[in-house]
Amino acid sequence: MFVEVNTAGAERLRARHPWVYRGQIKRGPSTPGLYPVRFQGRTIALGIYNPNQTLALRAYAWREGEPWATLVENLKRAVARREEDRRLRPEGGRRLAHAEGDFLPGLIVDEYAGHLVVQIGAAALEARREELVRTLAELTGARGVLLKNDSRGRLQEGLPRYVETALGEVPELIWIREGEVWLPVFPHSGQKTGAFLDQRENRLYAGALAERLRPERALDVFSYHGAFALHLARWAKEVIAVDSSAEALAKARLAAQKNGLWLETIEANAFDFLKRAARGGPGFDLVVLDPPSFARKRSDFERAYRAYKEVNLRAMRLVRPGGFLLTASCSHHLDEASFYAMLKEAAADVGIAFRVVAKRGQASDHPVLLNVPETGYLKFAALERVVE
Repeated sequence: MFVEVNTAGAERLRARHPWVYRGQIKRGPSTPGLYPVRFQGRTIALGIYNPNQTLALRAYAWREGEPWATLVENLKRAVARREEDRRLRPEGGRRLAHAEGDFLPGLIVDEYAGHLVVQIGAAALEARREELVRTLAELTGARGVLLKNDSRGRLQEGLPRYVETALGEVPELIWIREGEVWLPVFPHSGQKTGAFLDQRENRLYAGALAERLRPERALDVFSYHGAFALHLARWAKEVIAVDSSAEALAKARLAAQKNGLWLETIEANAFDFLKRAARGGPGFDLVVLDPPSFARKRSDFERAYRAYKEVNLRAMRLVRPGGFLLTASCSHHLDEASFYAMLKEAAADVGIAFRVVAKRGQASDHPVLLNVPETGYLKFAALERVVE
């Protein structure tokens, strides 16, 4: 069995973009699976196929080969590229498989101190989950494998949502080391795979900046479990972590206790908190904004743009001259050009000059493909308020 694409689909694949939509498929099997992809009688790729999806085909190799064995080879290469990370910090967290970024569409694998958390987002891979778990265990020697298959995207694939331990044991709470900070991971109940590893290198950057600045007051908005706040708290005299979830803030306080640090936590809607805080004028030397994705689909762009602008505008008013705003967006629908255009508009509206000190993105174990701009979803800017 194979999938045959039309000219438009073949052109996308030749440009090394892996996504082919249903309208670009001439014919294919009636069931999801891993199949060769053909154009004009010749195999041009291997792909994960689901005829029931608008995004029907996601390629992972541009050559002939046995589909499953080729996917496993991609997984082996992805894990091998991360081996240095484990030798440097075996008790840390790292991403082993980053979907399209590692030519493994529909698969996310994160490792936390020797435990694996796997998210399967493709029906073709769900059908081979036992083989997938065995392969991962053989490659990593993992102590346990958790299938964190609770994302909403699975419903579009016609798959059930569940969280299930597939091998060994995976604790409810895992502590990982990030630089000199211990961070909590809740693989069974936390968001995503239990933590947000894509911001790891940016958190280390924030901590290094705080070490240099030694801020009197620092603020972490949308703090979740306080990962940014903890890095700041090693050097700042006062750190405030703001989140709308009392449960998340309780875990941030637990992490602060583990590290021998102190955080002031405030349960509040971030928009409301920033509006109230801005009335007091600039009161912070360092402000971190790490909001959730306001644009989950393309049609959300305008609304999301306004929301990002609003929180950044209000945060800018809180930064003292010579202080810093570290701000991020994790929505790939808000591209880098739009992100910096939004920041420019916010700074103009408040009448404050900011210097762009650093333009950063997601951690290096979340690879970005030049041919697939959608893989570069995280934007992170370090902005210094200019002393005028």
